[in-house]
Amino acid sequence: MTSSTEPRRGTRFVITCIGVGLLAGLLSGLFGVGGGTVIVPLLVLILRFDQRLAAGTSLAAIVPTASVGVISYAVHGSVAWIPAIILAVGAVIGAQIGTWLLPKVSQTALRWAFVAFLVVVIASLFFIIPSRDAELELTWLSGTGLAVLGVITGILAGLLGVGGGIIVVPALMLLFGTSDLIAKGTSLLMMIPTAISGTVGNLRRKNVDLRAAAMIGIAACTTTALGAWIATLVDPFVGNVLFAAFLVFISVQMAMKAIRGRHQR
Repeated sequence: MTSSTEPRRGTRFVITCIGVGLLAGLLSGLFGVGGGTVIVPLLVLILRFDQRLAAGTSLAAIVPTASVGVISYAVHGSVAWIPAIILAVGAVIGAQIGTWLLPKVSQTALRWAFVAFLVVVIASLFFIIPSRDAELELTWLSGTGLAVLGVITGILAGLLGVGGGIIVVPALMLLFGTSDLIAKGTSLLMMIPTAISGTVGNLRRKNVDLRAAAMIGIAACTTTALGAWIATLVDPFVGNVLFAAFLVFISVQMAMKAIRGRHQR
């Protein structure tokens, strides 16, 4: 990290990192996402991190956050362990493909396509209400589908820098008929090896602020379990509405990036 991109260290830096971590942890536990969609823009806007450093720091912070989230969901039996491993293997492979495609594909077109995908998901969340009793049965067909979903998730993560949760959670509910809680717990477990793999690569490229990642990750761990607990109390339909609102936030964020990308041509 060069001195030109290093944020000033002080009380404001520490308070910001802790605040970002608390918010990211709550959303991570509640929705089964990594929290990067909150961490990255806040680090860029408030602490003036450049985009790559913010993304790398966020990925490192996700490791402890997702770990606490998995434990919280596992206590309620809401983690499908083997499917999560299949998803993770696919995601790691897909991420390599995504980073290879990154310089070859139009980011603006990809972002608009992803916004369209999220709009379809948002609409479907109001019509398909998951059963809390539904489980993820592993068969040859579903196993193959999970592997494909993992690869697609990894490719999009590599291309767009989005976390896997906003893809995996709705896909598990809508395509695999999984309960919302199992979808969230499984998504968080999938993220751990994926985030570790990405962090190792980012450390080699010096795209991680370890001090900020540690503060954000530790702060997030204190609220992740709270978010997971709230998720178990919320009615499935209300959970879908809250998740849809979160996806609207992501869609707007992605659309703004696409518009800025077009204007910068």
